[in-house]
Amino acid sequence: MHRGRILLAAGALAALVSAARAWPGIGTPLDVALEAQTPAGAVAPGDWPLYNRDLAGTRYSPLEEITAANVAKLAPAWSYAMESSGGGPLGGGSSAVPLVVRGVMYLPSGNRVVAIDGATGKEVWQYEVPPPSGAAARGGRGAAAAGRPSARGLGYWPGAGSDSPRILFLAGIRLMAVDAATGKPAAGFGTNGVVEIGVPYNGTPTVFRNVVVIGANVNEVPQGPPGNPRAFDARTGKKLWEFQTVPKPGEKYNDTWGDGWKDRSGTNMWGFSALMDPARGLVYLPIAGPAANYWGGDRPGNNLYANSIVALDAETGAYKWHFQTVHHDIWDLDMPSVGSLVDIRQGGRTVPALAHIGKSGYMFILDRVTGKPVFGVEERAVPKGNVPTEWYSPTQPFPVKPAQPMVRVAFDKGRDMVRAEDTSPEHVAECEALYDKSGGFYNAGPFTPFQYHEDGTPPKSTITFPGGTGGVNWGGTAADPTTGLVYMNAHDTSLVGWVEKKKPGVTYSFDAVGSEQLYDRASVNGVGPFFTFSAPLKDANGKVLAQGVPCQRPPWAQLIAVNANTGEVAWKATLGITEGLPAARQLTGNSGSAGPSVTAGGVVFVGATNDRRFRAFDAKTGKELWSAMLERNANANPMSYQGANGKQYVAIVATDTVRVFALP
Repeated sequence: MHRGRILLAAGALAALVSAARAWPGIGTPLDVALEAQTPAGAVAPGDWPLYNRDLAGTRYSPLEEITAANVAKLAPAWSYAMESSGGGPLGGGSSAVPLVVRGVMYLPSGNRVVAIDGATGKEVWQYEVPPPSGAAARGGRGAAAAGRPSARGLGYWPGAGSDSPRILFLAGIRLMAVDAATGKPAAGFGTNGVVEIGVPYNGTPTVFRNVVVIGANVNEVPQGPPGNPRAFDARTGKKLWEFQTVPKPGEKYNDTWGDGWKDRSGTNMWGFSALMDPARGLVYLPIAGPAANYWGGDRPGNNLYANSIVALDAETGAYKWHFQTVHHDIWDLDMPSVGSLVDIRQGGRTVPALAHIGKSGYMFILDRVTGKPVFGVEERAVPKGNVPTEWYSPTQPFPVKPAQPMVRVAFDKGRDMVRAEDTSPEHVAECEALYDKSGGFYNAGPFTPFQYHEDGTPPKSTITFPGGTGGVNWGGTAADPTTGLVYMNAHDTSLVGWVEKKKPGVTYSFDAVGSEQLYDRASVNGVGPFFTFSAPLKDANGKVLAQGVPCQRPPWAQLIAVNANTGEVAWKATLGITEGLPAARQLTGNSGSAGPSVTAGGVVFVGATNDRRFRAFDAKTGKELWSAMLERNANANPMSYQGANGKQYVAIVATDTVRVFALP
């Protein structure tokens, strides 16, 4: 029996135990304890107990010590060096958001979970996750198979009755729980604090009452294990429900798959967390696209519940409603996050809403009780492709408001090709050469499907926007409940190539090993789906100044605020620089997949960029107010909390280090 290695700092532990006992849930009724997790703002002002701070997914801190007027004075307070997470499936180290409860910070660190004094950075305890054995060892891959906790973050359960607060986390096919005060395996939860969950999940547990909701990570192989979200009891670890994302015969919407429902994999919730509405007892799940990513000839139809927000009864898993954002996905435009809950004003009444945007770049604002669009959605005709055996949806859903997508969704060479005044003549020449090598690019607007390429014929490529990691990725949205403004990091990326008949014995992608699908993606760069329209930035002597610089005109990434009350864009700010360019051209936008957070002090904090900066913007205007240079990129969402000393702090994980800032 493994119990892990526990290190305790006596003084800090005493303070932690005292704080934990003061937290609602110890000797108090469960409904009172869980007021601390409602979207109404009852999370203790200085705490950040969930991945998105609250169940509404707002990432909104009510702390006001740091404001738009003084944020320029922020200075480093402390840092904590994390152990390597092994890079994780996303590469680039940890993307965790620390949790803070009563001044104590919790986060995954390599193969450990640690508790840290939020005011000093001093370690309180650490729990070394025991290596998996048996089915658990076979059920994970990469860092998970090695026994490491998810590098995305943790969950917090405030406890109830005689059960103390717990830290919950995923490690491959293990859901694990440790006592928040001691770091010891939680008594009564599974076997020695461990429950095997069958299909691995690399996200964070979302906790409502005694319900722990998790997603699933499966490969992009059409036939394989289901990607069904599941729920477990926070006290015992007992499985409570499982939602079937690909309906079986006799279940509603099975007819949207043809015969493709059989043993269908993918269609999972790989997004890092869910949303919940405690007042209505609903959980909102972001269900991703089906496997395979770029060919769906074996799954004719719209493929529900793929690419959908699905609302369930949080305690029973019973279906309530769904809204599909993409029909029959053949672009990998799946659902990396679910959005934010926000109450908006429309026609003199308050509408409980859910604001969602994903990789497609289109924002949908829904009534979260019914799932109906608040401002309307239109089914519009989209281009059809020519891949043999493929099934094409004739229409796709387009929101009436916001009327425009938040990212580029089309490409015209004369209008959109990068120019010398954007980057440099040398970069433009590299882009032109790639365009010619690719046989030119076909694009017919939003939802252009990849065209078919016959082996042995001259190249003729399709270009799609957004592609790959583009749009609004797993960083998702932040929302200010007092203004209705919703904030996001939206970035342009492309994919270039075609669909071809698979060559025997060739692996087309790391996440489709062993797939027997008939067709897959390739390009002039070879087999695989990841080739983009980008080129190295060189100087006049041929020296490479930067790799992978986009070949479409900037901006390539923007921090955007949308007023959910009106469906209109409030402001846009270019996010990130390209340092290889002359100073006057560096503000191009240059971001990854993480997202922002917002505070009552009127500040939006965001890392996400590939220039090693951590920035603050004015929440009302989008003006950049402050930035700090980091040792590495901060590919994680920021958070803010109050230490035991009463000060407000802002923290972000930068690859392998927690960086914490405060006013002097």
